Amino acid sequence: MRRTRSPLAIAVVLLLAGALALLLALVAGGLPVGTADVLGALTGADGMNATVIRELRLPRALAAFACGGLLATAGALMQVLLRNPLADPYILGISGGAAVGALGAITLGAAAFWVDASAFVGALTAMLVVFGLAHGDGSWTQTRLLLTGVIVAAGCGAAVSLMLALAPDTRVMSMLFWMMGDASAAARPWPALVVLALALVVVLPFARDLNVLARGELSARALGVQVGHLRIALYVLASLLTATAVTLLGSVGFVGLIVPHLVRLALGNDQRVLIPAAALAGGTLLTLADTAARTVMAPQQLPVGVLTALIGVPVFLFLLSRSPRSTR
Repeated sequence: MRRTRSPLAIAVVLLLAGALALLLALVAGGLPVGTADVLGALTGADGMNATVIRELRLPRALAAFACGGLLATAGALMQVLLRNPLADPYILGISGGAAVGALGAITLGAAAFWVDASAFVGALTAMLVVFGLAHGDGSWTQTRLLLTGVIVAAGCGAAVSLMLALAPDTRVMSMLFWMMGDASAAARPWPALVVLALALVVVLPFARDLNVLARGELSARALGVQVGHLRIALYVLASLLTATAVTLLGSVGFVGLIVPHLVRLALGNDQRVLIPAAALAGGTLLTLADTAARTVMAPQQLPVGVLTALIGVPVFLFLLSRSPRSTR
């Protein structure tokens, strides 16, 4: 369990990268603004530039940062709990449940608030179904949990396909954008930021136990770690983080998969460093991806999930190709 860098240096670099990503998100766009305009908008100045920054760009940038941090934190937890560096936070069917809830609300013509609320309820329902079915008669195992998640996700996918086939033509485009990850309507990032901060506060005291658990369940039990309680609590937390992220921006893939793994390759497997570093790196990556999504083909905006997939697929294939060698 090695650390190749100073934790303080890591924190400084990641904080600077996150701040620069947010600054770029506020500056870049069809309306040219400068750093002075950003500072003025953040300190209460008036004017068109300040209004655009405060009401449009700032909420969207913070939403992207929060979603990236949530997904990366959930991915880091899933990877250590499943002892699989290529595990994904969507693996338990949480995003499928959120998609069913959100698309059902969109089909009915509900307002944005009810779309978000339906997505969150759908994600929590999928989580409860997966954990309830996986527990069964009490013989709860990782394999049973994963298989249950795959089956629930497949069922949710079928329901989503049915809704897309039956939905009016006027609503299909918004449904597809939600499924691909769309930050343009994210106007309330603060709850997600609070959830991310609270999750880090809750998880970091258990980082030493996670370090022990990463060495194996028998070793963890021998050293006094309450493996069963810890695992269930962190699975539930990872599911809630994923549900919050999916509710905020829709389905954004690969952030929770590649960010924790890349951070682990760079910094080692110490969860005290890995988890907060993954949160900052995930937020920075998704903020940059969203900035590119709305500026590369301006005035047309791309779903941010498309860009994360274009980045994530080659990175995932690279990691997959080298994993047998690292395993040996």
